[in-house]
Amino acid sequence: MKINDKVSVLDEDISGVVQKITEDTVSILTKDGFVMSYSKNELVVDKSYAIEKELINRDLEDVISEKEVPKRKKSYKVKPKERKLPPMEVDLHIHQLVNNQKGMSNYDMLTIQLDTAKRQLDFAIKKRIQKVVFVHGVGEGVLKAELEYLFRRYDNVKYYDADFKKYGRGATEVYIYQNIKN
Repeated sequence: MKINDKVSVLDEDISGVVQKITEDTVSILTKDGFVMSYSKNELVVDKSYAIEKELINRDLEDVISEKEVPKRKKSYKVKPKERKLPPMEVDLHIHQLVNNQKGMSNYDMLTIQLDTAKRQLDFAIKKRIQKVVFVHGVGEGVLKAELEYLFRRYDNVKYYDADFKKYGRGATEVYIYQNIKN
């Protein structure tokens, strides 16, 4: 603690500037213009004031030179259409996959849908496509459950419900991690 430091009294709402320091006593000038004396252990130096005082005393050019931003390196500009590439969509509705579904059992239809999903997911991984949306419809949830079982078998895949506004509850979005370290 030294003269002209701003201090606060520990157990009271009083602060001021140090005017005089003796062995045990410190005299401070309060905001109201009163000079009051306290022992050294009753006072705390206000660090924010010291920093503020230091900033005022610094040369303005020093402060400005610290604030100058170094020139940035030229960055690669991503074209808007590349930035927001739509995900690959795979429609698994059975009428989209076969010409005629008459005479097919539910098991046959489910097998075709799952084979298509696996083939398309493997294709996306091979071609490094990051997002694939599988449109499965709402139905009873059998196909969705089987798709989730299929997706869990892949280490580099994360899946979640697709955009509700666009697909409702009948689609699952798959995110494929491209750089997996084994």
